[in-house]
Amino acid sequence: MNTSSRTASQDRKTAETSISIAIDLDGSGKTDISTGIPFFDHMLTLLGKHSLIDLTVKADGDIEVDAHHTVEDTGIVLGDCIREALGDKKGIRRYGLSYLPMDETLSRCVIDLSNRPHLEFRAPVSTPDAPNLPFTLVEEFFRAVTNNLRANIHVELLYGRDGHHIAESMFKALARSLRQAIEIDPRETGIPSTKEAL
Repeated sequence: MNTSSRTASQDRKTAETSISIAIDLDGSGKTDISTGIPFFDHMLTLLGKHSLIDLTVKADGDIEVDAHHTVEDTGIVLGDCIREALGDKKGIRRYGLSYLPMDETLSRCVIDLSNRPHLEFRAPVSTPDAPNLPFTLVEEFFRAVTNNLRANIHVELLYGRDGHHIAESMFKALARSLRQAIEIDPRETGIPSTKEAL
């Protein structure tokens, strides 16, 4: 069983954004989020709450242009932090699955912490935006997390009509599947792969 601290903190500064994130994979879902994009703050807050990852995010980006750089770069740093905190992945469950209902909406997210990045993001082109965040940025966030966590993530909108509910359902599904995948399995004595490496 992995008894070491599973924490990480990272900073990323570019000409477009300044991002600072700190996480504790074995937390209780405490969050302190400030990105300058209120709806994105809401999504990151519930991501921490439902994954039980303690999450601090401070982002200062060129939101006067649009939210794209801030959302994408936050996903980059978050993925890096989770990967760092997981270490050699000894003892983790590795896989996670969540179906997440939100009123009329249902989303599914499946994760394999495989060290092989691939995002399969399935939602109709006509999926409505949330009131304060284009739906395309939900996919950009998932892609940035996937590539930098080096995970295999499949997320799909099964059905839904309201843009707020759809985004929230997807973020919560990510959170709940992450919670399963990063959890220490008391029966797992090594790395959960026949390769003996992830």
